[in-house]
Amino acid sequence: MSQPPVRHEVLPPGRPEVKKGVKVLIVKLSSLGDVVHAMPAVHDLNQAVPGVEVDWVVERAFAPLVARCGGVKGVIACDLRRWRQSPFAAQTRSEWRAFKQSLQAQAYDAVIDLQGLTKSALVSWLARTTPKGLRYGLDNPTEGSSFEAPARWVADEAIPMEPHVHAVQRSRLLCAAAMKYSISGPDCYGLVPGSGGASAPVVNGHGSNTFAPRKPRVALVHGTSRADKQWPLAHWVEIGQRLNHSGFAVALAHGNAAEKATSEAIASQLGDVWVWPTMGLDSLTDTMAQCAGVIGVDSGLSHIAVALGLPHVQIYNFDTAWRTGPHNDLPRAARQVSVFAAPCPSVEAVWHAWESLGTPVLCR
Repeated sequence: MSQPPVRHEVLPPGRPEVKKGVKVLIVKLSSLGDVVHAMPAVHDLNQAVPGVEVDWVVERAFAPLVARCGGVKGVIACDLRRWRQSPFAAQTRSEWRAFKQSLQAQAYDAVIDLQGLTKSALVSWLARTTPKGLRYGLDNPTEGSSFEAPARWVADEAIPMEPHVHAVQRSRLLCAAAMKYSISGPDCYGLVPGSGGASAPVVNGHGSNTFAPRKPRVALVHGTSRADKQWPLAHWVEIGQRLNHSGFAVALAHGNAAEKATSEAIASQLGDVWVWPTMGLDSLTDTMAQCAGVIGVDSGLSHIAVALGLPHVQIYNFDTAWRTGPHNDLPRAARQVSVFAAPCPSVEAVWHAWESLGTPVLCR
């Protein structure tokens, strides 16, 4: 059965609705970490362009998260990943027509492709602009990021970018160049968690005792789509044991059956552990926001922890933290650090980084 495109109003709590003004469409379809890295650009737009109205096109799986990004007025969801698997199916054709109708319902003063791929260029090209509206995109690839030529061809203005640039800065600089303002200050993600979340986690396979005092939770984000980014299971167990010994409960998330099995394997060797149930991104974000901190590999969930401003250690098996990890020169750097080593960081290195954050150690 066809799923209608998502297009709904999103306003941060307590923020008055702005007057109608410049209308901007952000095109950043995937993946999860890349979507999170684009959020500070939306905050910049709202600060620099009075009365701006920002819509965002994104893969449906990530729409609930984008809906929590302060400054995003409308979310337009697509299913390009799924449509590519059966492009000529009747359902695909029907859903594609519905998506185009939703995408073209509004004319934009600026369409900004923050992705730089053929698929995002197609969406930008299909979007409708005002008579003076322009499409903006990247003029060149940057280190470690994918880039495809159609992104340059579709853009009315292709903006050159310094090749060695952090993923967050790339989006901020592109939007600033498109809308003619200068960025200043640290990046602000504007991720607004709701009041939802997992209310009944599992503790060693049993329901939690609601009458017992709840210890601060530290989430371990072990799941990643790339096997070469994973951290050994034995390392996760040892980190979890050290957290338990220091007075923390451990929380474990999973996004698929394999990750759930890993969570359960880690949990089987810990004393105070909550294996979270399967959740959507919105509930997972809300639940993670209640944690005392996060230790995770380079993954989308790990980047959500950064966006939430949580104390966080990000584990890298490759020297790419300069491009996607926490900014070491930002005020919150004392609360968020990356650790790199090949083939992978040691437990001691990760634990030392965790202690350097100044997180409370409840007992020894």
